[in-house]
Amino acid sequence: MYRFGQFELDVDAGEFRHNGRRVKLQPQPFKLLVFLIRRAGSLVSRDDIRAELWEEGTFVDFEQAVNFAIKQIRDAMGDSADHPLYIETVPRRGYRFIAPVDTGARGVHTSAGRAPESTTTVRLQKALWTNIAELRLADARRQRLIRIAIAGAILIVVAFATYVLVYAR
Repeated sequence: MYRFGQFELDVDAGEFRHNGRRVKLQPQPFKLLVFLIRRAGSLVSRDDIRAELWEEGTFVDFEQAVNFAIKQIRDAMGDSADHPLYIETVPRRGYRFIAPVDTGARGVHTSAGRAPESTTTVRLQKALWTNIAELRLADARRQRLIRIAIAGAILIVVAFATYVLVYAR
């Protein structure tokens, strides 16, 4: 069992949960997420991913398959490639899981894989990480609302201009 932010990944049960609710994740993205979490804080090269997820001799458009799997994972977590909370892209090299991971019975580890100094530090780190995630998600929602408001304003201006051109004669 791995916990990070508001998520839980139960490898044995094959389940991925957000705030206790199951999130659907296809088998390849699930395997990739497990692989990244197990190597949290370390760069995982695209070749490492290929070797882990596809047997030798498997014919697949590997680049597209990895990109699609990463996109599915990010979508399931509400993560962003531009401002990542969980999965950092290292251009032309691979990916790095950057969130602190609680590994259940084995204890909590930071994204760099070091054991924390105290339980209080761990709780503060998890609370801080959760707050950062919530703030980034709220910011993304706010930016979407601003874009919708701008689009609405443009639509009103265009409608008014059309009205003036048609009926002002």
